[in-house]
This record gives sequence, C-alpha cells and structure tokens, in this order.
Amino acid sequence: MKIGALIIGDELLSAKRQDKHFSHLQSVLAERGLELSWTIIVGDDAADLEHFIRFSLDSPDLVFSFGGIGATPDDRTRQSVANAAKVDLTSHPDAVAEIEAQFGSAAYPQRILMAELPKGSRIIPNTINRVPGFSFKHHHFMPGFPEMAWPMLEWVLDNHYSHLEKVVPEDEQIIYIMKGRETDLVETMRTVVEQYPALRLSSLPHLAEPSHIELSLRGTSDDVHSALTLFKQAITELGLIYSDTLNG
Repeated sequence: MKIGALIIGDELLSAKRQDKHFSHLQSVLAERGLELSWTIIVGDDAADLEHFIRFSLDSPDLVFSFGGIGATPDDRTRQSVANAAKVDLTSHPDAVAEIEAQFGSAAYPQRILMAELPKGSRIIPNTINRVPGFSFKHHHFMPGFPEMAWPMLEWVLDNHYSHLEKVVPEDEQIIYIMKGRETDLVETMRTVVEQYPALRLSSLPHLAEPSHIELSLRGTSDDVHSALTLFKQAITELGLIYSDTLNG
C-alpha cells in the first residue's frame, strides 16, 4: 500500500501560511518504518479539488488529507469527496452527537454543517473540540489546524494501520563520483534498472565545488550491493574516482 498526502488551502499557495503537515507526516511515518510515495498541494478551487480527489480515490493508496473540512464557504473538501465518489452528503449521526455534545444549542445552525459527510464515511475523533474528521475508504480527511490534525493522524495510524509492514528499503548505499558526468553512467543506470526493478536509484549532480554526483541505491541488501558493484566497475573503467564519503 502506497501512502499519499493531500494538503489543501489557497493560503499555502499564496504564501500567507507555511505548510507544516508535509514534514510532520514524513516524521510520523518514518517512526513507523513507512514513507510517502506522493504529495499534492492544492488550493480551494472546487474543480481542482474534485479533480485531484477523484485521482486519489481511484488509487488503492492510503491517503492523508489536511484542510478544508470546516463550515465556511471556502471549505469544500467534504463536498468534493462526495462529488468525486458520486455519493450524497448526509448528516452523520456520530458526527452530530460529537458536535452537539461539545456545543449544545450553539451547534446550530452553522457548526452542525460539519456533520454533513459523504455517505459511507466514518468519523475520526477530534480531542481538541470534538468536531470530527472523517475517513472514506482508505482516505482520511482532517482539519488544517496542526494541533487538531496531528493527534487525529496518530489515531488513524494506531487504530487502522498498525499492521502495515515497513516499506522503507532495508538498505541504502551512497557513493560520490568526483568530476564525473551523469551521461557517462546512463547505460549502467539502465542496466541496473532492468536487472533490479525493485531497486530505487537516485542520481543527484552537484555543480558547486567539489563538483560530484551523489549516487544512491535503496532496496534489499543483495540488490543494493550487486548494483553497487556494477556501478563501481563502470566508474573505474571510465577512469573516474568515487568515494563512500564526500570528503573521502
């Protein structure tokens, strides 16, 4: 199961507010041996939201979404999910109970709108003000406020995905190729990708002195070390120098 993130809000794209969810989600997942496969940051435009949520729902991925589930007109996530999934927004009894328990009669007429969820949703408890987030399939929609969203994120992982196996590759090796060009190693890269399709290859050129290529291989130990041997042979044949450390 791949893991993705939707981070929603015009204020992020206009730089009125800096996103904090991406780095936090990376850290939380890393603690569990998991990592992100993709992230989308999108504004509040209804058509854009529906487009990306439909793309996301069409995948089997586990997705965490932050923002846009409030009651103001610019909060369009709940309706966009319903539209993308082709289901109705309905008053969720558990969400109604939580909001009424927190606000009493003051829940009406506006706050109770946040209990209108796509049909088939399940609520995510909110320990701060009891206005819940919601889960739809393997998608989990939370508020934009970190103090609310982050405990909800932990709750979802603890209660629904504690069984997930680690997806972080078991081994990673990095070598630094000095004064080389990526084009010199393209054929070797193609060979490695063909022979070790599960391996994750990353080639990052650095132009600043000392100029070098940072070559990273991630995967099983056997694949990593076999592929690394191929690279070292090719580098040596090209007359280039490599090191296990940048200052080596």
